[in-house]
Amino acid sequence: MTTINRIGDFQIGGNLRVRRLGFGAMRLTGPGVWGPPADVPAAQAVLRRVVELGVNFIDTAAAYGPGDNERLIRDTLRPYPAGLIIATKGGMRKTGPSTATSWGIEVDGSESHLRQGVEGSLHDLGIEQIQLYQLHRVDPNIPIEETVGVLARLRDEGKIHHVGLSQVSIDEIERARTVVDIATVQNEFNLATRKYEAVLEYCEREAIGFIPFYPQKVGEFGDAEPLKAIAAREGVTPGLIALAWVLKRSTATIAIPGTSSVAHLEENMGAAGVELSENDMTTLNSLASVAAAPTA
Repeated sequence: MTTINRIGDFQIGGNLRVRRLGFGAMRLTGPGVWGPPADVPAAQAVLRRVVELGVNFIDTAAAYGPGDNERLIRDTLRPYPAGLIIATKGGMRKTGPSTATSWGIEVDGSESHLRQGVEGSLHDLGIEQIQLYQLHRVDPNIPIEETVGVLARLRDEGKIHHVGLSQVSIDEIERARTVVDIATVQNEFNLATRKYEAVLEYCEREAIGFIPFYPQKVGEFGDAEPLKAIAAREGVTPGLIALAWVLKRSTATIAIPGTSSVAHLEENMGAAGVELSENDMTTLNSLASVAAAPTA
């Protein structure tokens, strides 16, 4: 826990203090993010180790399973330790396993679907209020103001504490903020994909938490000599350097690396102990590659 604390905390919405190295639970599902994990005891061991290591922010979603991931967290960790923040997401319907040609999802930002999703997550997580509820994707058929208006009402009803967004532009964030306070934004951001760099900088200025998913992705830079040299010097993998880069890139970042292995989880936590110098950051920043953001 001491190592994790070294990278500091972020206060989501000004009152939910989380360590900036969290855990993304998506991989604790079946193949294609469909159904429960094949080895439930092993998945539960990962979740228990997450808490033992001092992580107090877990990210999940109703679409993971669907529902199986939230229920796994409930059945493993409830009664929840004091200070543990569980964030979930809604507005997306999982229709089948993800494959090489299909994500197996449908986006639905309607009020009926969002309300059903919030009630389902409350039940599946075994909680009375969702501390951070994120719109998983913006429905292109419904104005974002209308969608977050539903979340604002659910917040006013006490079912949600804070509202977040995922895979959004600055314009979409600003439109949403005319209706409800936005506490976090979760977009893909890593060494290989920096399309949302301006969004990260906007979030930092506005005290909005930025949750980069796929934080360890190195993509085309996996064989880049500067990255390999820094990794060799630190005695870690290039992926761990990528994770350390995300954490150092901004104090607004809350990284959520995911894994289904206890050993890999413990390795990921080592990113908090990696000391990247300003020269290292300049070197890694020079690898910049703007890649297309995923659609799911």
